[in-house]
Amino acid sequence: MKPHLFCGAGLMALSALLPAAVAQESEPALQDVIIVTGSRLDTATQHAVTPDGAPLQGGDVTYLSARTPGGARIANGEVSGQMAYRGLFGDRLNLRVDGQRFASGGPNLMDPVFHYAPAPLVAAVVIDRGVSPVSQGPGLAGGADAVFKRINYASGDAAQYGYDLSLGARSINDSVSTGGIVGAATDTWRFNLLGAYEEGDDTDYADGTIGGTSFERSVFGVSTGVKTGAGDFSLDLRRQNTGPSGNPPFPMDIQYFDTDFARLAYATVIGGAALEASVHYTDVSHLMDNFSMRPSPGMMVERASYADATTRGADIKLGFALSGGELQLGLDTEESEHEVTITNPNNAGFFVTPFPDITLRQTGAFAEWTGPLGPVEAELGLRVDQNDYEAGDASVGPALPMGPRMLAAAFNTGNTDGEDTTADVVARLWTPAENGLSWRLTLARKQKMPGYIQRFGWLPINASGGLADGNIYVGDLALKPETAWIAEAGFDFATSRAYARPTLYVRQVDDYIQGVAFDATPGVADTPVEMVAAMSGDSTPLRWANVDARLYGFDLDAGYDFDGPLRIDGVLSYVRGERRDVDDNLYRVAPPSLTTGLTWEAAAWSATLEARLVAEQTDVSATNSEAETPGYAVINLFGDWQVRDGVRLSAGVENLLDQVYRDHLSGYNRNSDSDVALGTRVPGAGRGVFVRLSLTH
Repeated sequence: MKPHLFCGAGLMALSALLPAAVAQESEPALQDVIIVTGSRLDTATQHAVTPDGAPLQGGDVTYLSARTPGGARIANGEVSGQMAYRGLFGDRLNLRVDGQRFASGGPNLMDPVFHYAPAPLVAAVVIDRGVSPVSQGPGLAGGADAVFKRINYASGDAAQYGYDLSLGARSINDSVSTGGIVGAATDTWRFNLLGAYEEGDDTDYADGTIGGTSFERSVFGVSTGVKTGAGDFSLDLRRQNTGPSGNPPFPMDIQYFDTDFARLAYATVIGGAALEASVHYTDVSHLMDNFSMRPSPGMMVERASYADATTRGADIKLGFALSGGELQLGLDTEESEHEVTITNPNNAGFFVTPFPDITLRQTGAFAEWTGPLGPVEAELGLRVDQNDYEAGDASVGPALPMGPRMLAAAFNTGNTDGEDTTADVVARLWTPAENGLSWRLTLARKQKMPGYIQRFGWLPINASGGLADGNIYVGDLALKPETAWIAEAGFDFATSRAYARPTLYVRQVDDYIQGVAFDATPGVADTPVEMVAAMSGDSTPLRWANVDARLYGFDLDAGYDFDGPLRIDGVLSYVRGERRDVDDNLYRVAPPSLTTGLTWEAAAWSATLEARLVAEQTDVSATNSEAETPGYAVINLFGDWQVRDGVRLSAGVENLLDQVYRDHLSGYNRNSDSDVALGTRVPGAGRGVFVRLSLTH
């Protein structure tokens, strides 16, 4: 029986197997697993996508998550891609890096969570299928964890050494990507060094060069652990430096992100109960400007913005057997602080704090039981969170005009602190596999607090939490939490020759937060907010508001293994987003897509011809002036060769026909030093060759 290794179109895992570099347990009905690096998986129940068997589209793991059922990518820059899942993205998803939650530093989300998960360091991306379990923290929908490579404890007291390294290059932007881990371990201690470096020039496409898309990023750190009679202790320390990196859909580009991560964890068993606890810390320092990587708009309107974000958190969990299953009880807390200052480097009197000294706090408790429930298996969870928020006083320099001063004064006299209680309830049910078939059903109620951009944005500016649409937004201090009522049903079917995993889902979201017209007379500057926005070039600003929404859809991954060396794999995704309060569509929803790959697989090598077909998107938001996009098709050709044990070579051609295509979720170009017209969607990369060498031991 041949392995059903899905490398053509990104099929997700049906079981819990991962390479030795990462320890992970998974239940097929609950999680999907993308193997980012590692050796071949010769099993009929594990289906995975690896960059060694897929186009090397960049160091961003969101290129891989976009190949999964329900997945898509918000393309705001080479190192600023956001994961989207079934029509939702940003902080609506419960995203973690190596198990750690934290707040991004950029108000425009130039550093989304997976910005901190370079592909050379990631062993697997574990996706919470449908919804996240309550034990992983709050979140409106699904989520994902980018699990780092690791040399785990050995089986004896003699030190064993290992490494997992990769080196890759792409011709389309003359980029290189290298990194990985080296380490040693015994049965009582482990020590890993990790590092990665990536850089690239501007990306080419058939009509020229996409200006302002070069990038630079480096990471270094350690991961260590020790087993003692008192329990297991682990420490992870990491530093990431992102250098000048272009973001053409934004009004500014990254000059730097200097970010520190620390996590100390403890685990033990007490009287048959498993106890886990950890504390973690993240600090982000960020500078962006509008003149270093694009033509200067003039000394009077040059801008440099400084942003900082600090996250502190702790959690404790206790798991023990109960009623034939396992009950896990837990407490967690997290505090994030944000500060943003806009300056003009040519004028010391020009400064303003659009997001001043903001603090968000969350303290939660959960109970989650997993086990047999009559004829089915079940995960049942309840979570309650207490959320507090506050902001400091806005500051405005003497060089700013009267309009912003008036708005700052109004914000400073308003009620900028408050609290809310949110509650999540999750029930995930599935039948044990019988003749390769397992049915599943999920019912859930999930809530999410408004983000600090949405609540505290008193100054009309382009900060939108990553939408990159050119609109000016202002916040609303009275926003309510979003509440989603979720139902999904499907089945998993797998034999030695075929597999299929269809899912139908619907999400009814009350108080969904989206931009709406600032008042009833858009285009008429009859308020201070509209007057200030008009001075910045947008006479129709939007405000964040609670609306009612519905998202529903269908996704599927499936494949068939023919007699001989051929197999075919495919992923289909369809999601529809609607407003329920008015006759309009939700904003920024991916169009239907189908990816299919035909693979010839020999004993030591494979080759795949892949077609990605994306439909037009005409169901757009009139409220947000969203433009429609045509459909497109992209052909890729790639393969890999297992040179010998521990040595693997991958290569291929992406966008074989050199098509000019623009993904609906891409932002609009704002860099004039480019062959892409201003105000048009940033296109995808043109035809290019990639190569990667992977070394493991």
